[in-house]
Amino acid sequence: MNCNTLHTKMIFFLEGELPEREMEEIKIHLESCTDCAAFAEEMKKTLAVLETDKTPQLNPFFYTRVKARLEKQAEEKVVTQRIPVFARILQPAIFSVLLLAGIYTGIKIGQPAKINSDQSVYTENEMIPYLNEMEAEAIENFLME
Repeated sequence: MNCNTLHTKMIFFLEGELPEREMEEIKIHLESCTDCAAFAEEMKKTLAVLETDKTPQLNPFFYTRVKARLEKQAEEKVVTQRIPVFARILQPAIFSVLLLAGIYTGIKIGQPAKINSDQSVYTENEMIPYLNEMEAEAIENFLME
């Protein structure tokens, strides 16, 4: 058996999942090859570390905490079911009224302001001469003086 084949079958050898004939071949190869024997030792150590990490450490208070959490959730569920029927109806009604008030306010804000046309014409006729003095007198006359 060559070393590459042994490396691919090493895990199965260490776990004892190979047929007897292949197990014997690997044992003979490990006795003659020091590199493969070192590889097998490292693989044993790695598998031992993995095996110890597989078994979880149980917390003795885990069950009590889970039970307390489940009871708390059951109590909260009972409390939420006691909401009066009028509260379930009142909440959507208030929301609908507020929504309609918001839409109405938005429409009113979006409309242009109404301008009294009588006042705007009066203001234009009264104020233009004061705001634009140059129009009243030609600029050439102004500069000549």
